[in-house]
Amino acid sequence: MGEGLVVKAYGGYCFVQDGSLVIQCTLRGRLKAEGAVVVGDRVRFSAIQEGRGVVEDVLPRTSLLHRPAIANVDQIIIVVAFHDPEPVLNLVDRMLVLSEASEIVTRICLNKTDLAGGANPEWLQVYRGISYGVLLTSAVAGDGIERLGDVLRARISVFAGQSGVGKSSLINRLIPGLELRTGTVSRKLKRGRHVTRHVELLRLDQQSWVADAPGFSSLRLPDISREMLADLFPEMRDLRGRCRFHSCLHDQEPDCAVKNAVANNTIAEFRYRNYIGFLHEVIAAERRY
Repeated sequence: MGEGLVVKAYGGYCFVQDGSLVIQCTLRGRLKAEGAVVVGDRVRFSAIQEGRGVVEDVLPRTSLLHRPAIANVDQIIIVVAFHDPEPVLNLVDRMLVLSEASEIVTRICLNKTDLAGGANPEWLQVYRGISYGVLLTSAVAGDGIERLGDVLRARISVFAGQSGVGKSSLINRLIPGLELRTGTVSRKLKRGRHVTRHVELLRLDQQSWVADAPGFSSLRLPDISREMLADLFPEMRDLRGRCRFHSCLHDQEPDCAVKNAVANNTIAEFRYRNYIGFLHEVIAAERRY
């Protein structure tokens, strides 16, 4: 029986990388339930003929993203364009909440620095200040690609971000000759046209994999309680226990350490606004159930 990594899955088949070979596999009956086998899973399979097999078992997962479904992710790279399309920080913060809830290391990659003209966005300094690693790249000019490759080494990484920010272009730079389709930005809508259709792990080297994953342009919050949300914002988590009320949600309550930090510019106002918006979403979801 062989072991390998599921690099793509669709149409009732999964494709398992075993050394230099990719084996097209069907699933044993008990594994045919949706979500039983996803991209990133490490599996055991039986060979039935050359290039074909049957997945018999799924090895224990270290992590699991649900939307889109990817297992054993070591890190998330949130790709944001300096310009064209403009950054949507609400989406960045949604992704950060997801990664914090999943306990997956996350970095922010500011792409299209060739459009920056030497400017350094103020919001980027906010994320640096709360200990999120920041990478600066230009898929067009090739700037920062070597450093990005170093960060991806010996990991399964997911590129996430709105359409048009250059995720596929960065991967094309990292894997010469790959030629993933890249999207353009709609001049009317000011956002990227979606290109990636399926999750697929792409091999950088023997131990390094990267996925340009669809499904991150509009993202639901993870299933969490209202009390848990603030702990997924590191700068708010650091103030735990300093509010007047132990159950403080940092919204309407008096003597709130988080609101005081916002007033003192210790916590960025845009991060707090996003937190409040997410809080109301979480509360609405709780009421539905």
